[in-house]
Parts: sequence; structure tokens; C-alpha cells
Amino acid sequence: MQSQTPALDKSLNAFHLWGIAVGLVISGEYFGWSYGWASAGTLGFLITTIFIAAMYVAFIFSFTELTTAIPQAGGPFAYSLRAFGPTGGAIAGFATLIEFVFAPPAIALAIGAYLNVQFPSLDPKLAALGAYILFVTLNIVGVRIAATFELFVTVLAVGELLVFMGVVAPAFSLANFTAGGWAGSDTFGSAAIGGIFAAIPFAIWFFLAIEGVAMAAEEAKEPKRTIPIAYITGVLTLTVLAFGVMIFAGGAGDWKALSNLNDPLPQAMKGVVGESSGWLHMLVWLGLFGLVASFHGIIMGYARQIFALSRAGFLPRVLARVHPRFRTPHIATLAGGAIGIGAIYSDNLITIAGQSLTASIVTMAVFGALVMYAMSMASLFKLRHSEPNLARPYRAPLYPAAPAFALAMAAICFVALVIFNPIIFAIFATIMTVAVLASRLRAGGAAGASFDPAI
Repeated sequence: MQSQTPALDKSLNAFHLWGIAVGLVISGEYFGWSYGWASAGTLGFLITTIFIAAMYVAFIFSFTELTTAIPQAGGPFAYSLRAFGPTGGAIAGFATLIEFVFAPPAIALAIGAYLNVQFPSLDPKLAALGAYILFVTLNIVGVRIAATFELFVTVLAVGELLVFMGVVAPAFSLANFTAGGWAGSDTFGSAAIGGIFAAIPFAIWFFLAIEGVAMAAEEAKEPKRTIPIAYITGVLTLTVLAFGVMIFAGGAGDWKALSNLNDPLPQAMKGVVGESSGWLHMLVWLGLFGLVASFHGIIMGYARQIFALSRAGFLPRVLARVHPRFRTPHIATLAGGAIGIGAIYSDNLITIAGQSLTASIVTMAVFGALVMYAMSMASLFKLRHSEPNLARPYRAPLYPAAPAFALAMAAICFVALVIFNPIIFAIFATIMTVAVLASRLRAGGAAGASFDPAI
């Protein structure tokens, strides 16, 4: 039976994995985060981002222990399945799936919006559809090709952010950044504190999906060595970029003019170098690389999560098929793409709590991420207790303080998100409940019994 288990191609090195780690997230440096200024002001959002960055650093340094001890494509699903059994595995697996399936449509529409700026006659939804077709195909053709492309566009996107900071740095003024920097009139008044909590999803957007490297673990060479390198350098890279981009953009001019825009970086640079500058045109064009890197990387992530859930019997087995030539989960890749395309073409037809469908599914993706973070840290504690002899090539530093901090922060963020988004939470909870119950009813509740996550 083990010889019939679908197997993925092992061809990724530490550079590929770093490219995936940073590339999964880097679109969050280009758009989305500036809405946090509208909620909390620059200083309030800075506080939010400091706490969220600390949560992610603690989480990644702890999460890496699980990834190296159990290097499976399911990532958080595999850890929770081993720690808490099929129900725990289902909760973590479907929460991760919601995060990774619901984030790409928003990024695809942002890609379409960027292209529409350059080509006004191009329908953004048609461009988003083209992006799905192109990158789903690239993911199916081969993981090494896909990961090499991911590394290439990620390096370009990181370089572009450094160029942005360098170009606007001469115009930076601390007075610009701090002007009206708190929500409400009082520092740490009720409005300011409420704004800090309301801005949590936008700070999470700086780091959302970095954990997706775990889903490429089965395709990594020497995962016990390469994954820690990729995760630690990746989270540190993203932390530096997040604070650099936010601080330089906020201090280069009137940050309030950027707080409700999907393209804060080009607009910040326009105020410094002028509308006709070659630097600005470069930023607009190369900004696509940041979006493409995240879009492409998250497709890799959702495909592996669907594959792992299906291989373990939590989803129909057909989704666990591996392409006979390319050794990639092609059916899972296509299935996630179909859901994303459906969301794109429903964007203007459906609103939730006054938000567009895209804005709502981004929030739903954050709900999924927070549940996954909590389940992963709980799994770390459980496995330390129940399997003390499990081979752990990398052990979480500052245990138990670091994972406890990450778990507590995820819980605080989740409660804040529920308070500010009750309708979207109700939809998320309904989807999770149906998915978990359906997976447990499959084969009389035997889902997960046919696949040993330790293999």
C-alpha cells in the first residue's frame, strides 16, 4: 500500500524555499496594508505592526520545529492530525485551505488592476483570468520550474522595494509620518486603541501565507537543513521590508492620501519624483512582480494542501492524483483555480456586510490563517508532551515562551477580528463546520486512518 502512495518530486533547495517563503507574502508589501492607516493612523498602525511582526517571528521560529520534524505536504494539517487526530487535522487543514484558496482571487484582481492602468482597454477580470490560466499551467508543468520562476520574480520584487525606499528616502520627514498619527484625537484614547485592534488584518497582510513553505516540504532536498534556513531568513527579510516600506511611504508626504488606495507605493513615489519620472514607471511595471510572486506561490500552497487532505481521505481521492510525467498535484491545482476564477467573476455581484466579495474573502483568509496558527502552536506543545522522542532536527528557541506568545497573539487577533467582522466570521464558522463534519462522515469517520503522517 505504501508504494501506491502518491509521491511528489524532490527538487527544491534552500534558495527555492526562501523564494517561496518571501514570494508567498511579498504582494502584501505592495498593497492592502495601507488601509491600516485609515483604521489606526500611522503611529497606531506602527504599534499594531510591531506586535504582529513579533507574533510572526515567534511563530516561524516555533513552526520550523514542526516542519522539520514532520516534513509533509499538508503542513499544519499533518502536524494537527498527528497531535490531535482526525478532527484536529480537519480543523487545521480546512482553515489552511480557506486561507490559501481565498487569497489568490484578490491578488489576481490586483494584477488585473495594475495592467489596466497601463492598458485601459483591458478588462481587469479578463487579465485576472489570464493570470490564473498561466500560473496554474506553470505549477502543473513542474515544481522545479515553478519554484525557479518564483525565486526569480521574488528577487526582482525585493529589489524593487529597496529601490522604492532609496528613491523616497530623501523626502522622508518624521513630522510627515507622525502628523495625525493616531485614530481619534487622544494618544491611546478609546478611538486610538480601537483603531489599533481594527488594523490587525492589514498588519497580518504584511506576513500572511509565509507558512506555505511547509507545504513544499515533501519536495525539498534535505528538508531538515533547508527549511530552517528558508524560514528564518524569509521572516527576517519580510520584517525588514514591511517596516521599511511603511515608514518611508508614510514619511514621504501626506500619508492620509495613501490610506485608502490599492497602489500606495506608486502614489508615494509620484509625490517625490513626479508623474513623468522613469522611476515611477519602473515601480508600476515591476510592481507586477510582487503580485505575481505571491499569486504564483499561493497556488503552489493551495495545491499541496488539497493534495494532502485528499491523500488522507478528508477530500475526494481524485484530488490526490499526481501527474504521471510532471509529478505535480494537477487535479488539486485545477480545482483551486476553478474556485478562484468563480470568486473573480462574482466580485461585483456579491457584497458581504457592505464589503465587496474580494475584500470579504481576504478577511476570511485571515480567519483561516489565525486558526491554523493556533492549531500549529497547540500541536507543538502536544507533541512535545506526547512524543518527546520524536526526531527534532531543529528545536524552537525560547520554548515554551515563544510558541506561547505566538498562540496568545493569534487568539487575541482572532477575537478582535470577530468583533470587527461578525458576519464574515459567521460565514467562516459555517464553512469550517460543514467541511469538518463532512470530512469526518466520509467513510464512516475513518478519514485520516489510511494515511500515516509520519511516512
